[in-house]
Amino acid sequence: MHGAILALGNFDGFHRGHQAVVSEAVQWAKAEGRPAIVATFDPHPVRHFWPDTPPFRLTTLDQRQELFAGAGADAMLVFHFDDSIAGMLAERWVDEWLCGKFHVAGLVTGEDFVFGKGRSGNSASLRELGARFGFGTRAVAPVDDAQGPVSSSRIREALQAGDCDEAARLLTRPFAIRGTVQHGDKVGRTIGFPTANIDLGTYLRPRFGIYAVTGRLADGRLLHGAANIGIRPTFDPPKELLEPHFFDFSEDLYGQEIEIAFHRFLRPEEKFGSLDALVGQMEQDCDQAREVLSALTP
Repeated sequence: MHGAILALGNFDGFHRGHQAVVSEAVQWAKAEGRPAIVATFDPHPVRHFWPDTPPFRLTTLDQRQELFAGAGADAMLVFHFDDSIAGMLAERWVDEWLCGKFHVAGLVTGEDFVFGKGRSGNSASLRELGARFGFGTRAVAPVDDAQGPVSSSRIREALQAGDCDEAARLLTRPFAIRGTVQHGDKVGRTIGFPTANIDLGTYLRPRFGIYAVTGRLADGRLLHGAANIGIRPTFDPPKELLEPHFFDFSEDLYGQEIEIAFHRFLRPEEKFGSLDALVGQMEQDCDQAREVLSALTP
């Protein structure tokens, strides 16, 4: 860890802008023969300061660790964001953590990165602190497109509108929820559409409704399916769940961790007057999802 080049930020979603920051750190580290470390915060500072904020996460720590590794980082460093970090002025944070604990050789952030009590640190003050404490700094400009800077906020807005294509364009991959399959009421099984029930946890809630999805199993297999995400208005009591149904698949997934990627919003949630009406609509949903997913590259 000592002498590493550190990319520092929240990096939730690891979108195109985040990737540019980490890429700069990885290239710098390779050029100097140093380890490249990506540092992130958990919980998110927003959750610390405003604990009642609705769920908004785009990735879990496990997902981020895999994404960082895929981008060439050697390791992930997690700062537990608590009162001690929140109340620490930027200069002390640099002195005690970046230098005192980790002895970083270089630090890469986005140009808009802020840190420390009262947002007392930014990319400009980091340059000054780096010069004083003996480490290099680089600030990476935002990645822009026709609509402006790529940001996690834009991705959240796209997902809440059901725009999977826009979210995937900004993320460079489909938005995906990872979780452990839990036991449910097993109604789907009785009507011919067994589902793998997954708690939504701290993830952002995309637009509720039916989606064409793929599921990645723990053993690496990729399944095609259709999923309901929402409160299941046809059934009582309402309960927030992600419920993917995989085509031509009947294995037991209980207790397994799987990842569901969202490819296309098909329709909003709807309350049906009978199970027959629900089944008829689900058959149409599955046919539509099969058509959407057939266009995916194998």
